[in-house]
Amino acid sequence: MIELLPLLLFIVVFIVLLAGYPVAFSLAGSALIFAAIGYFTETFDPVFLEAIPNRIQGILSNELLIAIPLFIFMGVMLEKSKIAEELLDTMGQVFGGLAGGLGLSVTLVGMLLAASTGIVGATVVTMGLLSLPTMMRRGYSAEVATGTICASGTLGQIIPPSIVLVLLGDVISSSYQQAQLDQGIFAPESITVGDLFLGALIPGFILVGLYCVYLIIIAAVAPEKVPPIPEEERKVRKELWMQVLTVLFPPILLIVLVLGSILGGIATPTEAASVGSVGAIILAWIKKTFTIQILRDVMHSTTEVTAMVFMILIGASVFSLVFRGFGGDDLVRDFLTDLPGGVFGAVLLVMIVMFLLGFFLDFIEITFVVIPIVAPILLSMDLNPIWLGIMIALNLQTSFLTPPFGFSLFYLRGVAPDTISTQQIYRGVIPFIVIQLFVIGMLAYWPSLATWLPESVYG
Repeated sequence: MIELLPLLLFIVVFIVLLAGYPVAFSLAGSALIFAAIGYFTETFDPVFLEAIPNRIQGILSNELLIAIPLFIFMGVMLEKSKIAEELLDTMGQVFGGLAGGLGLSVTLVGMLLAASTGIVGATVVTMGLLSLPTMMRRGYSAEVATGTICASGTLGQIIPPSIVLVLLGDVISSSYQQAQLDQGIFAPESITVGDLFLGALIPGFILVGLYCVYLIIIAAVAPEKVPPIPEEERKVRKELWMQVLTVLFPPILLIVLVLGSILGGIATPTEAASVGSVGAIILAWIKKTFTIQILRDVMHSTTEVTAMVFMILIGASVFSLVFRGFGGDDLVRDFLTDLPGGVFGAVLLVMIVMFLLGFFLDFIEITFVVIPIVAPILLSMDLNPIWLGIMIALNLQTSFLTPPFGFSLFYLRGVAPDTISTQQIYRGVIPFIVIQLFVIGMLAYWPSLATWLPESVYG
């Protein structure tokens, strides 16, 4: 019975989360209750709890994590200062003369917003509010419109620079070092967020490219589902190119500078994120949309999300310590190493479990709770940490799209008009789920899609 306590702890936490209690307090509270029970039954050593202050100090002194509020600030500023709205309008004009052009513009703008914001909910809601009414007014099929918005909104999981990859990079790096120490390697190698950014570029662009190919096929096979913008509503070429230069070029330049400085080793993610935040303010000022009220709103949103992330991280640290104190890591290690199919069987099971957890938990909770438990075990099986990180990101991105519980579906349902049914949203995302699974299969078969670029750049 004692050896089952870690499993019981995990189940209790899951039930408490489903009951609707805040994630951070559910993790820490359930863990501390189990620790108290373990102490009185002499099945838990309270020495593990003495590490909590050091864990919290380590979180608060981790310079890499300062990039989180800065990247959030950058994305929210681009959204609230109407830059995202202008981006969508401009891209719509560029591709508007083509059947499916509006869908292509939504996908590309979604990619840019996802890269800057990095939070699925924010991107899906923004794209839903800005583009869904326009697409429906232009005669787009409800399935194609909603599927495109949901899929492009989840690109924030994989397109750098993204806070998702920043968080994942920190956790994977710690897990990789722990795996090497467990193997007796006392001068462990490390990976950086820049490695993950580079590893995500090729799979991310393949995904965006396949989304666009799907829309082009729809335009060729059933053009009535994705009609072009009427000619009388399009801008003349000279006006359009001026709009492209003034609206599209500056945000793209900002994202390229932020990402390029990280990948080129010129700046750390934190330094690049601070430049991105200042750049977003400058863009809003140039557009004459920067006001004190907008700055207040952006800072409020940034503080809310940042506080949530760090409280979850602290709660997850408490949970992790208690889980280890009950021998949970040994239980998971024995289970995964004894599975039939060896490394393939272990990776497959972990991916399936994470996919199912993605129906109920956000990426942040899974990153802080599940990955620190399973990643050191998988990485000790000689898996490449960059490949594993990108596989996890793609897997959870697919989970957030999959009916009936996908997070992005709920976000879009919340802002979609009543004339669009939930079934239409579900049907719309199915082709994009197939594309996601195809890319995951490609990455599983050709790991070099994730590892070649980091190895080439950093040697």
